[in-house]
Amino acid sequence: MDAFYASVEQRDRPELRGRPVAVGGSPESRGVVAAASYEARAHGVRSATPMSRALRLCPDLVVVPPDFGKYRAVSSQVFALYREVTSR
Repeated sequence: MDAFYASVEQRDRPELRGRPVAVGGSPESRGVVAAASYEARAHGVRSATPMSRALRLCPDLVVVPPDFGKYRAVSSQVFALYREVTSR
């Protein structure tokens, strides 16, 4: 779950699968990485990395703006599944 936002984006957008993805703010406005896919992490991109640095580390990085409403909904689904299959 450490790359959750990026994983959700890769799930919903097949063209991002297997590519380095960072969810976060714009490099022009001092944005930072909120989550990085495992493909991006291989280049040294991590959460809280300034997006401008992330793009220098990984020129092929796909930057996706966050959709927190979507992540909240998916998180609720994941936790509902956990509650269903585990004891409390």
